[in-house]
Amino acid sequence: MGMAAPVYYTADMVRALPDDGNRYETVHGELLVTPAPRPWHQVVLGRLHAALFNYVEKRALGVVLQSPADISWSDHILVQPDLFVVDRDEARTMDWQRMKTLHFVIEVLSPSTSRYDRFTKRRLYQEVNIPAYWIVDADKHQVEVWIPEAESPRVETERVAWSPHGSDEPFTVELEELFRAVG
Repeated sequence: MGMAAPVYYTADMVRALPDDGNRYETVHGELLVTPAPRPWHQVVLGRLHAALFNYVEKRALGVVLQSPADISWSDHILVQPDLFVVDRDEARTMDWQRMKTLHFVIEVLSPSTSRYDRFTKRRLYQEVNIPAYWIVDADKHQVEVWIPEAESPRVETERVAWSPHGSDEPFTVELEELFRAVG
């Protein structure tokens, strides 16, 4: 008895999936399914969003957005980065399908997203030439910094910085502050 061929998911197929609390993405036809993030993920993401929003707005470097999102570079790719900076002109369209120029992407790891964020999505972000990609490991209190040509990340444990084109100073995050306890 033969096995059924695996389904090759397209962006349209993923958009048609039910809104059931899971996050659905596809990278080169592979379906990525993750449950709602943990509270610690959301705390760290919120801190990053607030700091990045202020930095980007002050310098008019783009628009800061976060998931849920529908970022797609082809019919077989649809991703929802946790936090990202998109080109200002593309953001003005208010159309996910026209937002393709991401200047910076941040993913905060969860147990269910580690493989996707470190391998599947990281390789995609390098392939589409995202200038800077941070993988934030809130449990280990560290950040992996990836650039398109890197074969391995630079791992930061004290502070991490992003130096976008056209900026007068880098966006810097002190990791002790980012990972401080709630309360």
